[in-house]
Amino acid sequence: MKISYYNIGCKVNFAEIAEIQSRLEEKGHQTVEFGNNAEVVLINTCSVTNNADSDARKIIRRALRNSPNAFIGVLGCYAQLKPAEIIAIPGVDAVFGIKEKFDVIDYLDKFSKKDKPEIYVSDLKNLPFHTACSEDNQSKTRMFIKLQDGCDYSCTYCTIPQARGGSRSMHFEELKSRFQHFQLSNYYEIILSGVNLGEYLAPTGENFLDVIKFLDKSGIKQRIRISSIEPNLLKPEILEIIKHSNVICPHFHIPLQSGSPEILQAMKRRYKASFFEELIYKIKEEIPDCCIGVDVISGFPGETDVHYQQTYDLLNKLPISYLHPFTYSERDNTPAADLKNIVPMDIRKSRTIELRELSDKMKFAFYQSQLGTIRTLIPEDYNPETGTWKGWTENYVRTEFLSLPDLSHTPMKVKLIEMDRELVKSYKV
Repeated sequence: MKISYYNIGCKVNFAEIAEIQSRLEEKGHQTVEFGNNAEVVLINTCSVTNNADSDARKIIRRALRNSPNAFIGVLGCYAQLKPAEIIAIPGVDAVFGIKEKFDVIDYLDKFSKKDKPEIYVSDLKNLPFHTACSEDNQSKTRMFIKLQDGCDYSCTYCTIPQARGGSRSMHFEELKSRFQHFQLSNYYEIILSGVNLGEYLAPTGENFLDVIKFLDKSGIKQRIRISSIEPNLLKPEILEIIKHSNVICPHFHIPLQSGSPEILQAMKRRYKASFFEELIYKIKEEIPDCCIGVDVISGFPGETDVHYQQTYDLLNKLPISYLHPFTYSERDNTPAADLKNIVPMDIRKSRTIELRELSDKMKFAFYQSQLGTIRTLIPEDYNPETGTWKGWTENYVRTEFLSLPDLSHTPMKVKLIEMDRELVKSYKV
């Protein structure tokens, strides 16, 4: 059958739909670009925000317009949380929850369009762990691998535990086998991903520190990047290994969410603002050239101007490289949705805009600090009009340099020399 795919949401979601696509191709099915006429359309959904839910409904309707006679299957977090909303859209054939997401691979062997949509959504007890990998760019130099899924935290604004269930992880022996297999590939960077990656705990007892130790000593040809890790899970032992590692990238993405002690408490985050501050200074003290990205939420219920200013001031003084600001979005069946003192949406959005402007300043300052240094870059994208290649350094600086188009994608040394808008110009050393 001709099957098209659409993914909404995080890199874990993307890895999962890529894994499903790969397995269906192994069964002989043909992949067609989304928007072209298809016999089957699989839409993998997110439910982190109201916008994600809305995006899913728009994509479902778009798929129905493009392929009105296709089997429409909707998977993932939104499917798990609100299947009734999805089947209310005329033309949807089946909804698959988190436990059933990978069952769609076998389901399609016997599917047929029915007059009434079917719901395959069950509770989240005893969930299996499904391995998933996906390429991250067209040059096929980067690979995402999902090591962990689900979350045991109880942050008051978040639906992930309801949508994905409790934390579970890849077997450690499978992890080692996967990385041995990667040695035979042309990937030069592997990104470790998970819903709460630092919670990795293999059935045999190995934790995320054991993963980092193994990768650091494994002798693999790829460099390793950590996608995101909670501040309370970034242990000193992990930091010490990365400080001396030639394998693991000096790049951390760490969620803060709020710099206000009162708001952090209302969010039920597992650290204090003072702990976060000490951690960032500690990282920069140990690894001065590392890149640090930070997630932050604006407009959480009860966030006054004073609370917001506490967040802004904390971020502004810390040696952070960039921000990922999010506008707070009410989610059904979360404690935060019942809180009072709702922040008006225009104020939430204005705060987000201000944080994005701060992020631009942070990134510019970080890039400036790297001028004159020699870094390792993996060439990814070639522009024939300018004769330049672009790529990322190990410490996440977007870099451009002149070279011939037949350059290989293997890692190389470059010297960063000058700023050019949102990237840094360099030359091969």
